Amino acid sequence: MSARSSAARLPHGPGVYRFRDRRGQVLYLGRATDLRSRVQSYWGDLRDRLHLTRMVARIARVEAVACDSVHEAAWLERNLLEAGLPPWNRTQGVETSIYIVVDPRPRTAGVRTSHGARFDGVVGFGPYLGGTRARQAISGLHRAFPLSYTRERLTGAERDIAARRGIGPQSRERLAAAVIAALDGTDAGAVREELTAARDRAAAALNFELAARIQEELAAFAWVTSVQRVTVEGGGDQDVCGWADGLAVTFAIRGGRLIGWDQRACGRSAVARAGTPPPEWAEFARRNAELAAALIRG
Repeated sequence: MSARSSAARLPHGPGVYRFRDRRGQVLYLGRATDLRSRVQSYWGDLRDRLHLTRMVARIARVEAVACDSVHEAAWLERNLLEAGLPPWNRTQGVETSIYIVVDPRPRTAGVRTSHGARFDGVVGFGPYLGGTRARQAISGLHRAFPLSYTRERLTGAERDIAARRGIGPQSRERLAAAVIAALDGTDAGAVREELTAARDRAAAALNFELAARIQEELAAFAWVTSVQRVTVEGGGDQDVCGWADGLAVTFAIRGGRLIGWDQRACGRSAVARAGTPPPEWAEFARRNAELAAALIRG
């Protein structure tokens, strides 16, 4: 099967893809919101990517990893490019790695970004890719659960808003818990409901600029709360293996980051000796082994 025809077997979902030449050298690595559409586009009108024409002529094989979110695909691409830059990739990416901090302390209560992973006296989440998205998500969290209005010292305008919303120091623990539950996935639906209602009210009042801004906050909140397992703060080292149709796919995780994957033909027994993947990786490994087998064997 040609590389072009094998691209039709890719899923319509987010992930990372790479191209190899006939010698097995990796030519290029990228990420996509829709793997099939993106990879097939290389054999269509390249438009502003004409510099890739010579590379496309050399593609002998397509490999891919299907991810559970666009955010996960973005992190996986970042990790893989940092581990090694293929010849046709120009950069390693420019998105900022950032954390979100929930501060429940009386003097400094609120939600903010942090570029470091030290969380003394506060609750930290992340890392996330994209400083703009993180700040938009924080704006949405503040709109839904304005923890910062429970601080000991507020401006006059902040006191007025807090009073109109019935918020005071007595609300601090409740709002902090709501924000933490939203970010850890325990109750992300509460933020979505609050923001959706606020967006719809703005649109009904013909305030379309505000409605658009709240929609951006909704999208950013979805980004930071989406499934993302390939970069985990404080994670360890392990090799995770999946097998399908005589093909093993092994994912190398180092320091909590998935930094590489390879595939080889082997029997199921060889994979079994490597051990069962951890529960959080089992479905990911199985699905991507099946995808690898489909791309190779057609």
